[in-house]
Amino acid sequence: MAYTEYGEPQSLQLKDLPTPKLGPGEVLIRAERASVNPVDWKLMSGALDPMMDTFFPVIPGWDVAGVVEAVGPDVPELTPGDRVASYARKDYVQGGTYAECVSVRAADVAAIPEGVTFDTAAALPLAGLTALRTLETLGITAEDTLLIHAASGGVGHLASQLAVEVGARVIGTASEANHQRLRELGVEPVTYGDGLPERVRLIAPEGVTAVADLVGGVAEESEAVLTESGRFASIADPTAVERGGHWVWVRPDGPRLRTLLEKSAQGRLTVDIDTAYPLEQAAHALEHNQRGARGKILIDLTR
Repeated sequence: MAYTEYGEPQSLQLKDLPTPKLGPGEVLIRAERASVNPVDWKLMSGALDPMMDTFFPVIPGWDVAGVVEAVGPDVPELTPGDRVASYARKDYVQGGTYAECVSVRAADVAAIPEGVTFDTAAALPLAGLTALRTLETLGITAEDTLLIHAASGGVGHLASQLAVEVGARVIGTASEANHQRLRELGVEPVTYGDGLPERVRLIAPEGVTAVADLVGGVAEESEAVLTESGRFASIADPTAVERGGHWVWVRPDGPRLRTLLEKSAQGRLTVDIDTAYPLEQAAHALEHNQRGARGKILIDLTR
C-alpha cells in the first residue's frame, strides 16, 4: 500500500512496486505482519516533512515481523528462513513495511524467540523501544512514583509493565473502561481530563517523582503534580525541553528489541492486540489508529 502525495489515509492505493534492493549489511524480510503507529498517518499528512526527506511513492510503516528472504553482503548473523522483527525506520521516508517485502539494516533486526508470535513481534518494535527509552531517559527506579499519561495505549501499556518490573509505583491515566486492565498490570488508574491533578494528589499527596507523557497537551497538569526535583519526558510534546524536560525519540536497535522479545517469551511483557487488518484495508487500520484503540493495530500480510 502506497501514497503518491501527502493526504489522508483513504489516498492509500494497492500498487505493484519493485522488490527493494539489498545492499551490504542489509536483510530482505518477507513480511508476515506490520504494525500501525500514529507516526504512520502523521508522516502521510506531511506533518514531519520539515524533519525527514520524503520520496514518493511512499509505503508507510516502521514495524515489521516476518521471515528473512535474503541477506546482503556482510550479514553473517542471519540466514534465509530466520524469524525476525525490526523497527525498520530509515533516515528518509519511502520504503516502509506495509508491503510484502522490506529491506532493513541487519543491525536493526532481532531474531524472534520461540513462543513469540508474529503478531506480538510486529507490535513490539516502535512502541516497546519508545517505552524503554522513555523510562531510561527518566531514570526510573524502585524509588520512583511515576505518572504515565495514556497508560493503556500502545506505548503506555508497555511502559507500565516495564516500570512495574523495576519496582516503581505507577499511576496511569486512562478512560474508566481501561482501568481494570491497568490494575491487572499493577498500575493505579486515574481518569484523564479536567481535575486530573486533584485526582493524582488524592492518591499521591506528596506528588510524583516522574512523568511520562505519551499523549501530549498535558504539560501543565504534569507540572502540577511533580515534586520539586521531579523529571518530565514526552514523546508527543517537543516543548518539554523548554520546560526542563526531555522530548523522546527512539532509534532502531536490534539488540534492545531482542531484549523486549525475550521478556515477552518469558511472560514478563505482554502486548495487547486490538485488530489485524488485511493489507488492502490499511487505510481503515490508519483511521482506526486515529480514533484510538485498546492495544496495537496490525496489518496482516498473509490475508
